This record gives sequence, structure tokens and C-alpha cells, in this order.
Amino acid sequence: MPHDKEYVIRLSGHDLGQLIDGLEARATAWRHTAVYLETGSAPDGFLIEECDDAEEARRIADHYKRILATVMEQQKQQR
Repeated sequence: MPHDKEYVIRLSGHDLGQLIDGLEARATAWRHTAVYLETGSAPDGFLIEECDDAEEARRIADHYKRILATVMEQQKQQR
């Protein structure tokens, strides 16, 4: 799949909510991974994501946050 191509995707409000929830969960998992790699501490039941270091985990979490911001801005514009 080309990384520089933009896509228009149609979803129901319910499906969009599920997408946002899933992206938030992934961002949280990567933030927790970064904290764990820095401190050795993580919430109960948390699974560490596979990466090289805390900085990589933070970059991935930030990427998810950017995706979320884009999706949520588009949602806001269509209300």
C-alpha cells in the first residue's frame, strides 16, 4: 500500500467510534511501553509492545496521536 497516497474512507458513526477507540488503545499501549522501558513499572495486565527503546515507543505513540487528531478533526468538521 502506498504510504504517500491519501484515502477517503466512509464509516458509520458507530464504526468511527470503534476506530477511534482502537487507535486510542494502541496509543496508550505504546505510551505504557515507553514508561515501562524508562522506569520498569507498568499497569497491571499491561503487555509491553516490541520495540528497541523508549524513544521508539514514544514515536509510535505520537504517530497514533497524529492519526487520531486527523480523524477526530474530520469528524468534527462533518458534525
